[in-house]
Amino acid sequence: MLALDFIRTHPDQVRQALRQKGVELDLDEMLQLAADVRAARGKLDDLRAERNRLSSSFRDASDPERTALRDRMAGLRDEIRQLEEATEASNARLDELLLWVPNLPWEGAPEGLDASDNVVLRRAGRPPTFEFEPKDHVTLLEENAWADLARVTKVCGTRTYGLKGRVALLEQVLWLHAAKRLIAAGFQFLGVPSLAAKRAFINTGHFPFGEEDAFETPRDRLYLAGTAEIVLNSMHSGEILAESDLPLLYAGFSPCFRREAGSGGRDVRGLLRVHQFYKVEQFVICRDDPEESARWHARLLANAEAILADLELPYQVVECSVGDMGIGKVRMNDIETWVPSLRTYRETHSCSTLHAWQARRANVRYRCTEGKVSFVHTLNNTAIATPRILVPLLENHQTSDGRVRLPEALRPYFGGDHHL
Repeated sequence: MLALDFIRTHPDQVRQALRQKGVELDLDEMLQLAADVRAARGKLDDLRAERNRLSSSFRDASDPERTALRDRMAGLRDEIRQLEEATEASNARLDELLLWVPNLPWEGAPEGLDASDNVVLRRAGRPPTFEFEPKDHVTLLEENAWADLARVTKVCGTRTYGLKGRVALLEQVLWLHAAKRLIAAGFQFLGVPSLAAKRAFINTGHFPFGEEDAFETPRDRLYLAGTAEIVLNSMHSGEILAESDLPLLYAGFSPCFRREAGSGGRDVRGLLRVHQFYKVEQFVICRDDPEESARWHARLLANAEAILADLELPYQVVECSVGDMGIGKVRMNDIETWVPSLRTYRETHSCSTLHAWQARRANVRYRCTEGKVSFVHTLNNTAIATPRILVPLLENHQTSDGRVRLPEALRPYFGGDHHL
């Protein structure tokens, strides 16, 4: 979230961010509520001070004066209690409204409402040209007995999958390869739970905006996370870190779950959009410094591009428009990988800078060498997400005999084999 003092002093910038990111929030109403809460707290201080003065004078008062003091103190107790309850309710409402205030986008973000306004920054690799009729990934999986999609769907419903044989092994190889890449780059690898409390989703900004997309376990009051970012962002909640401990570089692995509530009937067939998937997520906690955040953003993006280069896949990097980047983000770049059967690029990675927006929600701070305490900055990016990356991997590397060529970087995991 943004600091309330910043919102008070920069209301026009916040209104612009509300408009750009399509958030419906009455900022004037929220600021008036904040002013009312502040005034109520001032009145509470005055009433409590009066109560303390009356209490101090009680010992030296005469009997008639004590009777009057008792009556006044009883009235004060009721007045303070009622004002405390009203102020607590107003403050809770203010906290709810603050969760809807978007972050300010960086000046280089394209204007626009959705992904159609994103701008391609660069492309790497060339989409393959086939001298045969290429197959889509579902056909490749079925003809090579690498999946049992129909039986899994019968048991588990749509947007589910089950891999077999060499492709099931390939999925795990991709996780391991991405993890090894990040460990070599100085990241600490962690396996994190998929279950998390509601507060963790609020801390990242996935709630209240995307609550309909999360699977809930009401009996346990927990939710299934769609990314390790949700757990990683709250691991240091309530802590004051030492500046010397920063940056913290995490590579979090977890099963991930999403309802795909907003996807309608898109991508039901195959592996592009499923309810349960797996991801190695890059997550950075660094100092409160926009220039340092920008450097880490570039590094996270480079890590993901290096993994795609290892997989020998053609891709493009796009600058996401303000309306597409999500309300908590300062900047977002997507990496889209070429899918031959769709004859287009599809998003496989998303790199985000959030400055202190998540840290304020999670209350993660650090103390600099001069003793000042500030909120940290957070960033995240996909390293690898399966099974989605299998779609371009299988389709781009298919051969005329229906097999799939292994990228050179993955061959050691398969005993040097050149094909799956």
